[in-house]
Amino acid sequence: MLEVVNLRIMFGMGPTEGSIEAPLSALAELQSRGLVRHIGLSNATAAQVAEGRKLAPIVCVQNQYNLAHREDDALIDELAQAGIAYVPFFPLGGFSPLQSSTLSDVASRLGATPMQVALARLLARSPNILLIPGTSSVAHLKENLFAADIVLSEEDMTALNGIAAAK
Repeated sequence: MLEVVNLRIMFGMGPTEGSIEAPLSALAELQSRGLVRHIGLSNATAAQVAEGRKLAPIVCVQNQYNLAHREDDALIDELAQAGIAYVPFFPLGGFSPLQSSTLSDVASRLGATPMQVALARLLARSPNILLIPGTSSVAHLKENLFAADIVLSEEDMTALNGIAAAK
């Protein structure tokens, strides 16, 4: 049995409206046969999440989200209220790593790296955020784990939240 299968919705480059009934119904059938335990959605709009929740229990949504790309702020809040995990992909910027003097300044003041602070901000954003930052080394994994120990002040959060507005 597969623990979680995310339905990757690809109507466009980013989340794009369109019905997910047919592919999600196929996954729900696999779930009813005991082949899939949980279903998630990836690259989904809020409307698709609502549609999906009518068809099957949805345990997570995986969309692009980070300091600079915050289009899903309202969706994250809705999912948190429903007890649904939000898994940001490209939490560190993906192919265009996050770079900001604000991020660097906060990191320097906290004795952390900018990427640790970027991850800490995501963790502080909402309790339903589940981070899975990629890494290719144990040292980098340990560096990423330190993000969970960083405590951001309200002033830090305000400064970091301003990065998306400045882009």
